[in-house]
This record gives sequence, structure tokens and C-alpha cells, in this order.
Amino acid sequence: MEFRATTESRPRKAGFMSKRLISVLIFAFIVSAGATVLVYRLVASRVTAEAKQPTVQIVLAAKNLPVGAMLSEGDLKLGAWAGALPAGAVTKKEDAIGRGVVAAIYEGEPLVESRLAPKGGGAGLAATIPPGMRAVAVRVNEVVGVAGFVSPGQRVDVLVTGVPPGESRNTGSFTKTVLQNIEVLSAGQNIQRDAEGKPIQAQVVNLLVTPEQAEVLSLISNEMRIQLVLRNPLDTKEVTTTGVAQASVFTGATIAPPEPPKPAPARPRPASPPPVVRQTQPVVIPITVEVIQGTKRTSAKFEERAATDSEESK
Repeated sequence: MEFRATTESRPRKAGFMSKRLISVLIFAFIVSAGATVLVYRLVASRVTAEAKQPTVQIVLAAKNLPVGAMLSEGDLKLGAWAGALPAGAVTKKEDAIGRGVVAAIYEGEPLVESRLAPKGGGAGLAATIPPGMRAVAVRVNEVVGVAGFVSPGQRVDVLVTGVPPGESRNTGSFTKTVLQNIEVLSAGQNIQRDAEGKPIQAQVVNLLVTPEQAEVLSLISNEMRIQLVLRNPLDTKEVTTTGVAQASVFTGATIAPPEPPKPAPARPRPASPPPVVRQTQPVVIPITVEVIQGTKRTSAKFEERAATDSEESK
């Protein structure tokens, strides 16, 4: 009897497990179907919304456009743009033809005003100079040019070495950092930035400076020796340095930088002299009075003192 009970309970348990598995599968199928329908509706609504958005024709780059290039008809194409337009987007080809490129534009990218030179600004190096700035050419060699690693887009500091005016030559030359965080516009005739940082051998580099800095560069490049120091483009902090003298390198003593000549003190104006008072002697004027009485004539003499200038002023 026990054997029969055991054999009968096994089919019942197996049937219960199979029903439970089927119900789980059915529930999972229903959940997955519901999720599929929900995702489909979300995607379809988004596609429909994008399709309903109005499109605008804007000017796109037909090919990669390097810095300094002059735009022509073949460099541009019209394309549909949905949604908000980029700031300063160009919508007409005639507004871009004949203008220079001041920042690299890649194929299919919209043309914006910030990457184009103003109308009439031309192309090449001149188009990359912002208003109010100047490009100054500096002659370099392999040492000054940091072995060719001073390339367009890099940032450098400018060091000057020489004997300050009015200083004794016993201390030797003096080196001072005069300009910091200066952008390199071009190395030779190359104005393209190299993303790989390959060295470029050039005899002249053009630096982007202010008019005041241009005067400093012009003076030191003709009268003194300069050295370019490469710096990290992300490091824009300027550091105040005191400079170093040749004598301090060997002796270890700290030599103060030369002070600018002080202006000569103004000479005091001489005090105005006191007014001169003329002292004059009193003038005595003799006066003779003649008195006639009948036939008798008599005369009398008197003296009158004239007033001086000082007495008259009083």
C-alpha cells in the first residue's frame, strides 16, 4: 500500500510544476509584449514629432576647410536643419563666399559667423588676427624656436637677455620674462594647427600681441637676445618673476633686478626777492621872502624839507 501511494503522488507533483511553469511563461510574455508596445509608441511619437518640426536651409561645409582658406562656391552646400539654429548660422551662400576661415570647419558642419572673417577681411594670416590685436614676426632658430615645437596655436613666454642700460658690466647679462601666455599664429608660412604636435622647422614665427606688446617685441628683437619658452595651453596663469643676473648664477648670491632710473628731482623755484625800498635823503629847499614896507625893504630866508618816496607811499 505504501508503494502505491508514493507512485501516485509523483505524477500529481509533476503536473503541478508544469502548470506553474506555464503560468510564469505566460506572464513573462505578457510583460514583454506590453514593454515592446510601450517602447514602440515612444519611438514612434518622437519620430513623428521630429518629422513635424519645420526645417530651415542653412549653409554647410562641402569639405574640410582649413584655417586661412578663402571660401568659394564649391566649398559650400545647402542642407536642411531641424530644430534651433546654431548661434550665428549662415543661411545664404552669398553671405559666406569670399570670406576667410579663422577656425577649422569640417565637412557637413554648419557655417557660423564666429569661424569666418568679416567681409572684406581677406584670407590667410591677416584674417586670423582679432580686432585690436597685432601679429609680430620674430626671427628664431632651432634653440629659440624650442626645437621646432613652437607651432600654430601654441602658447609661449618671451624671455629677453642683455645688459640693462646704466648697469655695470661686472654683473654680466640679465635675463627677464617680459611677455607671458602669447599665442603663436604661424610658424613660417604654416598657419595650420597640428593636432599631433609634430615639430615644425621655421625661421620666423608670428606672435599675436597687443599694440603695446608689439612695441616691446620690436625693441628687444633688434637690440637684445630673445628666447621663446613653450607652456601648456591650459596654463594661463601669469607669474611675477624677478629675473636672474649672470653673476648670481656662479656666486649663488641674489642680485636685485635693476631699478628703472628715477626722474631728476624738480629744482625749487627761487623765492622772489623782497621789494627794494629806496631810502633817499630829505631834500631841503631854501625859500627867501622879501618884505617891503614903504621905503624899507627887508628879506627873510626859510627852509622847507620835501617828502621822500617812502613817506609819500605811506
